[in-house]
Amino acid sequence: MSFKRKKRKLTAEINVVPYIDVMLVLLIIFMVTAPYVTQGVDVNLPKTETAKTAAELSGNKSDASFIIVEVTKNGSVGLSIDNEPVERDLTKNEIYNKVKQVLAEKPDSTVLVGGDSEAQYADIVTVMDELRQVGVKQVGLMTDLINKKA
Repeated sequence: MSFKRKKRKLTAEINVVPYIDVMLVLLIIFMVTAPYVTQGVDVNLPKTETAKTAAELSGNKSDASFIIVEVTKNGSVGLSIDNEPVERDLTKNEIYNKVKQVLAEKPDSTVLVGGDSEAQYADIVTVMDELRQVGVKQVGLMTDLINKKA
């Protein structure tokens, strides 16, 4: 008995299932590691009950920027513009020049100073004074709201 073999057509298709599996694994890895990539120093802000939110300070303008200058308890200064990670390796002059540059581009920007609750009062006042010298008309102080339970 002789068997005749049928000739099969060759198909040149790529099996994409393994690629999809690898991409999903990579997506999960990036989602898990992303919160750890953002570097910053925790600043323990003083607590208040009647502080305004940043949106209230900016007047709910969509084109306004938020400039946050942070003062840590050891007196070092950091800068964050529009929720970017805080830059800590800048000198005070570089920070004030960047603030001045952002204000030249977007004069309606809200400038906030976030001082650690253990920071020296003199350090915060010095930063606020230097911000005024570079042209900031109004400086807000950042605080944490105390949630009262009625």
